[in-house]
Amino acid sequence: MDADKYQELAMRTANFDAYDSYLDVLMNSALGLCGESGEIADIVKKARFQGHDLEAEREHIIKELGDVAWYVALGATAVGVRLSTILEMNVDKLQTRYPNGFDTERSQHRAEGDI
Repeated sequence: MDADKYQELAMRTANFDAYDSYLDVLMNSALGLCGESGEIADIVKKARFQGHDLEAEREHIIKELGDVAWYVALGATAVGVRLSTILEMNVDKLQTRYPNGFDTERSQHRAEGDI
């Protein structure tokens, strides 16, 4: 499935009646990303520091990553851009930042304005 088709299908499950403005949509996206990322972080924390079996949580992690994708699609919708555009812009940024692949020196000394 391509990113734009995912965004279209995922947004069928968004409750746009609950929002008063695009800011509400963006806020739900931002807070949802924090929550879902936190769930993944908690799984990893428990595996690293509490002896939980990370492999046994693989399916759970995959589902939480799907929830992260949903909130990214919601954020893209909030700002009126296709998800594919965000992905393309991110790859372009990374290729500019790391033209030959990841480089620690370039990571530590990024160009001014590189966000």
